[in-house]
Amino acid sequence: MGASVLAICGAADKKRNTAAMLKSAFDGATGAPGASGEFVWLYDLAFRGCSGCHSCKLLDERRFARCAMRDGLTPVLEKAVAADVILIGSPIYFSDVTGETRSFLERFFFPGITYNKEREPTYPKRPKVGWVFTMNAPGETYRGYFDGLAAMTGRIIGETEYVMACQTQQFEDYSEYAATMFDEAAVKRRHIEQFPKDCEAAFMMGRRLAGGG
Repeated sequence: MGASVLAICGAADKKRNTAAMLKSAFDGATGAPGASGEFVWLYDLAFRGCSGCHSCKLLDERRFARCAMRDGLTPVLEKAVAADVILIGSPIYFSDVTGETRSFLERFFFPGITYNKEREPTYPKRPKVGWVFTMNAPGETYRGYFDGLAAMTGRIIGETEYVMACQTQQFEDYSEYAATMFDEAAVKRRHIEQFPKDCEAAFMMGRRLAGGG
């Protein structure tokens, strides 16, 4: 039986850079033999971040390692725990993932660990995780942050890797916006020449994570 794949998009725009790259990763993963998948848009859901209730730490089999909050994110968390491959995409806003992505991570990560000395993971499966990051900054600007987030995901959830696209195109006509810091011609040229390669890298990551070679 092939891998079950869950893609979670933390970008608001369903037609721009993050969505395109994450869809490429999803296509790569679901194209592996026998694989199946689902694509989730976090901005379509009504949910909040972790409330710090600590219910998921209670030594009660009905509550342990489960988020007690019940809202639009609840079925997504249940699917994430059961998935074989999890793909997460987010643009970078103010040196971090989007608020929706962050709220998802709080709800997903916190029940996945204990306060025991061993800090052992609690989820029954160790899925493979692939991150997709997009940004208008140069490529190495957030490398340390990406490495740290991938390491945390690896400790709590499962083996993790990431791909990124930098200096991405944001507008069709830059003259309509307060955005003179960008070289419009260079950004558009990069979008034509480099972004397809970034999407291909995402596709190959998804295929690799799903066991498609």
